[in-house]
Amino acid sequence: MPLSCGIVGLPNVGKSTIFNALTRSAQALAANYPFATIDPNVGEVAVPDPRLPVLQRLVHARRIVPATVRFVDIAGLVRGASAGEGLGNAFLSHIRETDAIAMVLRCFESEDVTHVEGHPDPRRDWEIVAIELALADLATIRKRILKLEREAKSNPAARPALQAAERVAQALEAARPARGFPADSLEARVAAESFLLTAKPVLYVANVDELGAAGNARHVDAVEAIARDEGGRMVVLSGKLEAELAGMTEDEAAEFRHELGLERGGLDDLAEAAYDLLGLMTFLTAGEKEARAWPIPKGTKAPQAAGTIHSDIERGFIRAEIVSYDDFVEYQTIEALRAAGRMRSEGRDYVMQEGDVVNFRFNV
Repeated sequence: MPLSCGIVGLPNVGKSTIFNALTRSAQALAANYPFATIDPNVGEVAVPDPRLPVLQRLVHARRIVPATVRFVDIAGLVRGASAGEGLGNAFLSHIRETDAIAMVLRCFESEDVTHVEGHPDPRRDWEIVAIELALADLATIRKRILKLEREAKSNPAARPALQAAERVAQALEAARPARGFPADSLEARVAAESFLLTAKPVLYVANVDELGAAGNARHVDAVEAIARDEGGRMVVLSGKLEAELAGMTEDEAAEFRHELGLERGGLDDLAEAAYDLLGLMTFLTAGEKEARAWPIPKGTKAPQAAGTIHSDIERGFIRAEIVSYDDFVEYQTIEALRAAGRMRSEGRDYVMQEGDVVNFRFNV
């Protein structure tokens, strides 16, 4: 299954509007009442990559195929969700199936769009979501502790995991998310094995009005402080504006952005940030058929990268012929790259690097 990023938040904060703009669809119902989204909507979103048009020109490829990231639009959460209020149980089960969270926090005022808590307040909204996720995780980890206690009575080897689970529970009781533990710690492993919601990486999305960050500065500053305190990152965008741009042609959207003084769309920032949040990187292939970006987890070795193209290539992997993107742009042809000694031959233990342009040699 591809890695996915769940779009979460309170009702009426703009989740479905942003999802529809991302996927250029009306797949998710965007309405001015809670729980407009019940079943999760899923969409694949292209990750902008300026390298692809350059490679297309150099190799005369017929088409470009960008990497994609999967977004899931999940039902809104309300107070008491961890106890089943609203669509709490559905919300929690759907978010548990995703690999990362994009938490949308409403940063705009509007009399036309009601707020489930009465008025926008990003920090309060964040606290509601964070508390409900932590409470759900507490229930989960306490069940795990009971199981580990039984195991530890007959198997002393289970005691370190039990102690780690107890430390995770203590952190949650103190309103600290499970992702706060070092990635290589036993606590992080126990949290991952328990599928804890607060162990997932989070991207904060400040949803502003058409005036942008400047017109919503107080609320945007609040989101920035949350991201900074958690050591996370944030993206600022206007869901309403991006939805309007998504309904235009590329030329129309570019002209409109130019009129607004925007160099690029907020959705591009969101797609790139989610891609990075999921721990993905890109290798490239280029030929007459297509110039293509392939997403793989960071740290992937060459044979497994080949397997993302086709399982037969991984099974029959011989070597990977690799050039850097910068070298490809400088020398422009495979012949010139070979003559300059810029093409490397890498074996099974090679760890792929961002922007590698690859030709896999294989035999099946």
